[in-house]
Amino acid sequence: MFGSCVFDDLPAPDFCDVHIVPLPPGAPVDPRVWATTMFSPRGAPSWVRAAIAARQALVPLLGVPRSDGAAFQRVRVVGDEALIAVDDAHLDVRIALAVDVARSLVGCTTAVRLKGRRGRAYFAPVAVGHGPVVQAMLHRTARLLG
Repeated sequence: MFGSCVFDDLPAPDFCDVHIVPLPPGAPVDPRVWATTMFSPRGAPSWVRAAIAARQALVPLLGVPRSDGAAFQRVRVVGDEALIAVDDAHLDVRIALAVDVARSLVGCTTAVRLKGRRGRAYFAPVAVGHGPVVQAMLHRTARLLG
């Protein structure tokens, strides 16, 4: 039913969502460029960077390791999507960026598999903010690349 490569690894995710923005005129159509820009420091608005800093400060309280962000820079292209795969002790995440040139759209699909109590405790507040964060980052990336 849904064609994103995120579902190849996580066919029955505990959480998933899709965010779509218009492809700006003249913007690159390479999904790798979209993924690496979106997950670069300049791809996050200041309030998102502040939320990430808060996450870094709080996750050790749950026994979850801090992230250096490098995992989100490991991008591989699968078909017409750029895929970021992050596996950790508390959850597995797949994020795919796709550019639909025919429809002039860019989409970001996320799938998450939670692992145990720690994963559920960690992701409960993350799930609330996930949509606004991804949407803001996708819009900012569109402005940067447009």
